[in-house]
Amino acid sequence: MIILGIDPGYAITGYGIVELKGNRIRPLVCGVLRTAAKTPFPERLLRISDGLTELISTYNPDCMAVEELFFARNTTTAIGTAQARGVAVLVGAKAGIPVFEYTPVQVKSAVVGYGKADKNQVQEMVKRLLNLAAVPKPDDAADALALAICHAHTGNRANFLAVGGYQ
Repeated sequence: MIILGIDPGYAITGYGIVELKGNRIRPLVCGVLRTAAKTPFPERLLRISDGLTELISTYNPDCMAVEELFFARNTTTAIGTAQARGVAVLVGAKAGIPVFEYTPVQVKSAVVGYGKADKNQVQEMVKRLLNLAAVPKPDDAADALALAICHAHTGNRANFLAVGGYQ
């Protein structure tokens, strides 16, 4: 099973793609899609859409894991991030792949074993679980890989099989 993890944002959207075979997880690629601050917002969302569409076309993931939003103090940032997240979910749906959503606590629990783990602990576990030489940079790429790992470690694979996915 190929899993695409997405850490949504309108300035930086992180992505991480892993392959799950049995109990082994192998990283395929990770990185970020960046949009320039002075770019009109609709064009920023289009760039995210185009970038994710290209990733899906290239790697043909079986499913997508996207971070659920949590309440942020900066409403403007939260709304923009929510719109970028909506674009990611829409791109997955248009590609016909199941989209699964995870809270930050679920990701931390699945990757570290502790729902209140800090960012450094999550990143270090991503490095260890994927047998990487270093923590992926920038943080958004590491966070996206953590989402993909979370999906690989959860019972949502049963739901994935129910919709006709990888067996």
